[in-house]
Amino acid sequence: MNAFDLALSRLRPRLPSPLEPVEDERFTRHGVRLLLKRDDLIHPDLPGNKWRKLALNLRAADGRPVLTFGGAYSHHLRATAAAGRLLGFPTTGVVRGDELAGRPLNPSLARCVADGMRLVFVDRSTYRSKNDPEVLAALLADAPPETYVVPEGGSNALAAEGCTELGRELSGAADVVAVACGTGGTLAGLAAGLAPGQRALGVPVLKGGFLGAEIRALQTAAFGGPRGDWGLDERFHGGGYARTSPALEAFARDFEARHGLAVERLYVAKMLYGLVALAEEGAFAPDTRIAAVITGAPS
Repeated sequence: MNAFDLALSRLRPRLPSPLEPVEDERFTRHGVRLLLKRDDLIHPDLPGNKWRKLALNLRAADGRPVLTFGGAYSHHLRATAAAGRLLGFPTTGVVRGDELAGRPLNPSLARCVADGMRLVFVDRSTYRSKNDPEVLAALLADAPPETYVVPEGGSNALAAEGCTELGRELSGAADVVAVACGTGGTLAGLAAGLAPGQRALGVPVLKGGFLGAEIRALQTAAFGGPRGDWGLDERFHGGGYARTSPALEAFARDFEARHGLAVERLYVAKMLYGLVALAEEGAFAPDTRIAAVITGAPS
C-alpha cells in the first residue's frame, strides 16, 4: 500500500454500505420488496457514489492538485473539495455559468470554498467545450503544476471501475438495482459488477436522451465493451438538472415521513419517485426485489 492508499484508508469508509429493507405499501401491494442501499452512509464528506467514483481517481492523482468540473449545485465538486481538505491536496473547480461569479455563493459552492477549493466560473459555451484540448490547456495554465484532471461528475473509466464494487455488494440481494444518473459513471460500473440475472435501472436527472451513449462509451473505456444488463427510464428528470416540482417536493416529504430518511431532492427523490410510478404501472413482476441506491444526503 502506497502512502496515498494509506491516507485513503484512514478516512475509514463504511464499506460495504448497509442494505436496509423498508415496508412501503406502494410496493408491497404489487408483491414487490423495496430495499435501500445506503451509500449515503459511506463517509460524511464523500458520501455515496462520490466515494466510489473518486477513490481510484485520487489514487491515480497520488497527491497532485486536482481540477474538475460541475454546476452550481454539484455534489461532485463538494466531494472533491472535501477530499482535498482531508487528504491535503489543492483543488480547482470549474463551474458552469460565468454569471455566478458576481453573485453570493450558494451553500454548495460556499462549502467548496470553505474546504479550500479555488472556483473558476466559465461561460456555458466554454463549459460545453471543456474537453477541447485548447480550452483545457487554458484552464490548466492557471492551475498548479502537474494538476490531475477529473471529468465532470467524476465519470471516467476509473470511476466506472470503482463502482463495480457497488454491484458486487448487491450480488444475490436484489433482482433490480435502481440508481439516479447524472453523468452515467455509477450505472456503468454498477451494471458491470452485478451478477447474471440482475438488472440495473438508471433514472437520468437531466433531459436530452444522450446518457445511453455516454454509458456505453464509459463501459468500453473501462471494460473493453458492454457489461451487464442495464436500461434507462428518462421520464423522471423533473424538468432537468437541479429542477424540481411541487409534486416531487410533496413526494419527498411524504417518503421522509414514512421512512425517517432525509431525501436528497436533485437525484434520490427523482429515482424513488420513478420507482413508485413504475410499481404502479406494473413494471415489476411479483416477488421482485428492488434495491434503490441512496447516493447522497440533502445539502
